[in-house]
Amino acid sequence: MSFDVSADSGEDAYNARVLLSDDPDDEPTLARLRADPRTEFIDRSADFDAALRALRPAVEADVLAEPMRWAHYPWRHAVMAVPAPRAFHRLRLDRNRNMITLGEQQRLAGLTIGVVGLSVGHAIAHTLAAQGLCGELRLADFDELELSNLNRVPATVFDIGVNKAVVAARRVAELDPYLTVRTMTDGLTMDTMGAFLDGLDIVVEECDSLDIKAAVREAARARRIPVLMASSDRGLIDVERYDLEPERPILHGLLGDIGVAELAGLSSTDKVPHVLRIIDAGRLSDRGAASLVEVGRTLSTWPQLAGDIAVGAATVAEAVRRIGLGERLPSGRVRIDVARALDGIEEPALPPEPVVSIPAEPTAHADSAPADAVAAAARRAPSGGNMQPWNIVSHNDSVIVELDPKYTSTMDVAYRASAVAIGAATFNARVAAAALGVLGPVTITEGDDPVPLRAVVELAEGHDDTLAALYGPMLERGTNRHRGTPAPLTAASVADLDAAARAEGGALRLLTDRADMERAAAILAATDRIRYLQPRLHAEMISEVRWPGDDDSDGLDIRGLELANADMATLDILRRGDVMARLAQWNAGAALGQDVTERVLSSSALGVVTVVGRTLTDYACAGAATEAVWIAAQQLGLGVQPVSPVFLYAHDDRDLDELAAEHVEELRDLQAQFRALTGTDTDEAQALVLRFSHAPSPSVRSRRRTAGRGTLG
Repeated sequence: MSFDVSADSGEDAYNARVLLSDDPDDEPTLARLRADPRTEFIDRSADFDAALRALRPAVEADVLAEPMRWAHYPWRHAVMAVPAPRAFHRLRLDRNRNMITLGEQQRLAGLTIGVVGLSVGHAIAHTLAAQGLCGELRLADFDELELSNLNRVPATVFDIGVNKAVVAARRVAELDPYLTVRTMTDGLTMDTMGAFLDGLDIVVEECDSLDIKAAVREAARARRIPVLMASSDRGLIDVERYDLEPERPILHGLLGDIGVAELAGLSSTDKVPHVLRIIDAGRLSDRGAASLVEVGRTLSTWPQLAGDIAVGAATVAEAVRRIGLGERLPSGRVRIDVARALDGIEEPALPPEPVVSIPAEPTAHADSAPADAVAAAARRAPSGGNMQPWNIVSHNDSVIVELDPKYTSTMDVAYRASAVAIGAATFNARVAAAALGVLGPVTITEGDDPVPLRAVVELAEGHDDTLAALYGPMLERGTNRHRGTPAPLTAASVADLDAAARAEGGALRLLTDRADMERAAAILAATDRIRYLQPRLHAEMISEVRWPGDDDSDGLDIRGLELANADMATLDILRRGDVMARLAQWNAGAALGQDVTERVLSSSALGVVTVVGRTLTDYACAGAATEAVWIAAQQLGLGVQPVSPVFLYAHDDRDLDELAAEHVEELRDLQAQFRALTGTDTDEAQALVLRFSHAPSPSVRSRRRTAGRGTLG
């Protein structure tokens, strides 16, 4: 193989030699270097070790235990302490994550890439090495660095007169002493082409010779090696996937039928038409095209800028990443035109100014018909995502609350969440009827679509002083999502909440111990993560949120989420389905549960309203108990927020499969943990999870739909 191997001009001229202090073979070399007054030893091993130990996730113990090495750079007369290979790459490439994951980084480290032409190629080779996109680089260039190259080659005046391939290799070695780099300082010829290409995964061709350009492609095509090329004017990038298209014409067929031998025999003048076709002269920038006319007259050669070459290097790096990871990248060409992009500069979109809602007039006044007042009270009930899954109709002698399936969602398994809302609405209707002295019998019946559940509140002379006393507090009930102060609940408060649930046939399973709260927070955070990562659940969750200017007669007003400014900015990321899909692909996103964790841990207690039985009627009963507990909590000065774990309304694996097929096992385990933590019996249904906190008043109240206008609730 025709790579440089001599001590003076070969690998020692551009490769770092890595030495171990306790290796008998390396000790004499290290001793000799320490004795040489010209050689500087640099030891920052303590800093490296501290940085490694600070990484997240934590670095494996066996990686930390590997001894540090010494990297000798002869051309610098310096020896640098460096971590062992695995630790070095874990630390050096940590900031790549998750633009490139650890697993992807390992795959890319298996690539061997050749770069032909080390002016433009220098920037490309360094970028590939910096991003960890290969495990071996082969560099070929016969030319020596000149002062005029320093407008675009990231070298220094100390490198002038040194072979360009060696200059690039040294820079890579100083970046990563473990990366294998080989150079061909005689350049690429027909005789050395095979030795250079054999074993490569990708070729980056950046040479000036037209016949070598063609020869590289013919040889690469024969070996089914893809070829990439960056041309600096207007960011032109060429991709030739000979690995996928072994019969593809070289240079996209732009050369026509002319062969390598014929190209080599052409004069410089005769090559010009072919060069112009390759660079697509008609689409050159005006400065580039005008400069081409002046080459040989007022210009020595074709101009190139460092910025344009940097764009090309970045684009080639992305192409290498895609090829290496098997992502889509077809043959063809594209322009990454920075100048044209800047021509389209525009002002960024500013966030909308907050819209302050003007409270609607109550839909039922003191002089309204009793049926209208009762119906208005029913509409103030809570529901999942404030989607109000009901049709509420008032007659002279009754108010009917029907479950409307068109408002269902994935988490509303078999309409169970909707049944809870129907139960809460029916409770409100009973409270209003009692306050007006028209509380008659209440019947709840189950059916099939289009009305799976119906509640009828008959209006006739009837009184219930206990319910009537809740009329004012019921009208004031609302959701409070503020983080609170986790001050303990008094025994009297716990008793009042428990009594409210039992009065409606339910039970309140209350968690107040901090250790239990932390366990519950971890469970709820895990289910929140699943809700974000499952595409359908995520889309439905985001669809419930109303931004300023949206129709807010249903859904959740963004201001009511009580988010800090930083969290509001983050929400623009969390609402993106593509971001969630990427996190799911990485099996990441632990931070997605952070919000619910903080809210739960800022609470005084976490409660689950339960009821014996699992029919829709049972869930409606539990909904009434939930509303009673909610109102009682607000009377005690507590803020109340519902928390909805994904598994809440699932009865079995079939239900869990409908919710999130890819997370059935995890959801089953989380549900079992939560039911055990809250002491929920096997014959009980869980209606809703509520967090109770000592918190400031909510910023806004959710609105309600009516046949006419929205009402506050």
